[in-house]
Amino acid sequence: MTAIEPSGRQPKQSDVLIIGRWLLSMSGQPDPIEYGAVAIQADRIIETGRADELEKKYQAREVFHLPHHLIMPGLVNAHTHAAMTLFRGLADDLPLMDWLQGYIFPAERKLSDSLVYAGTQLACLEMLLSGTTTFCDMYLFEKSAAQAARDMNMRAVVGEVLYDFPSPNYGPLEAGFRYTEELIQQWQGDSLIYPAVEPHSPYTCSPDLLKKSKELAEKYNVSFIIHLAETRQEVRLIQERYGKNPIQHLASLGVLDHQVLADHCIWLEEQDIELLKERKVRVAHMPESNMKLASGVAPVPRLLDQGITVGLGTDGCASNNNLDLFQEMDMAAKLHKVFTADPTVMGAKTVLEMATIGGARAFGLEDEIGSLEPGKKADIIAVDLNQPHLVPLYNIYSQLVYAARGADVDSVWINGELLVKERRPVKADLERILAQARELKEQVLRFLNQ
Repeated sequence: MTAIEPSGRQPKQSDVLIIGRWLLSMSGQPDPIEYGAVAIQADRIIETGRADELEKKYQAREVFHLPHHLIMPGLVNAHTHAAMTLFRGLADDLPLMDWLQGYIFPAERKLSDSLVYAGTQLACLEMLLSGTTTFCDMYLFEKSAAQAARDMNMRAVVGEVLYDFPSPNYGPLEAGFRYTEELIQQWQGDSLIYPAVEPHSPYTCSPDLLKKSKELAEKYNVSFIIHLAETRQEVRLIQERYGKNPIQHLASLGVLDHQVLADHCIWLEEQDIELLKERKVRVAHMPESNMKLASGVAPVPRLLDQGITVGLGTDGCASNNNLDLFQEMDMAAKLHKVFTADPTVMGAKTVLEMATIGGARAFGLEDEIGSLEPGKKADIIAVDLNQPHLVPLYNIYSQLVYAARGADVDSVWINGELLVKERRPVKADLERILAQARELKEQVLRFLNQ
């Protein structure tokens, strides 16, 4: 155990001390610690360890005693489209292209800053209440999405979706590049919001668009995030257009490298996996969305075996239909077991790593979030283990992945600030956000009839 040591012989000062029945750091140190604690100063963790030791060592301004709870890092949602909470249940049980072209794209053509702000607030509320403290968003009107996340005190990676056809937000593509650059300039250096460059996919983005996007990402040293190899149809289309599959196509354009976070990566050949490994590409895995849209099963066990960073995401609520990463963990573990006919693959600890430190690595934020370690941001959740479905407890990893659910999250801190207490938001106006979403339903339905 290491710590950032304050000076002096008197009890050391901290702003917050969180004491739980169990502490799970996800730091590579021996886990879990029974009767563990976390000491916080400002927005960062200053020490973790045994509760009795930290209680003697620190005089905290505020102490949280959670005798039945597990203290652990906040979950990291590696890919979503937050404002699509407003499209939850709008169109289900359809193939991806029918779903996109018949329902989602028509509805999105009528979107506005205010709708995206409202939908993103609803998503942030859902994620906070289910233990997610960081999410990666790709959508339209992302300046409003970024502001909504900031106003909800959530950590978010945000990028405006870019594609060849005119956007309902910025219009022609050149305006999209200006918008993206403004987004980066506005938020780069913020304590919670991390801008990115996010072209939609190889089948909606020309080679020139992809190369310009990469240049912009390199200019500002931000992530380049793209849907990649999601469906068989995409692979066929790119093969017909360019004589290469999607992975090889991006490699040939010189845009496939360590800056890239590739979403989905389902239809991969062995040489594609070798390319991803060689170029240090990071991957986001969304099993529930992939299952619902019958897109396929990504070879995640193989990617992990090759040392490729894989984070876990939910995708948007129109294709999932929730943002509960506990449920996503359970599904990820079980999907790959049945698909490979091997019950030993994707063990509980591996999947939990994907939803915490793996997600942090996917954004290049592993020095800031994803585990409870001195010097890192104090993004922490407390899971109430005093529930019938969580008793008795034999293995914490198994209990979290196979038995726990988002509703078991009792408390949430981001940047050391308490945002959820006893399953209720502390700062967000729950009733206002829910009422606003209900009102916007009629507006969304009108979009499809116009």
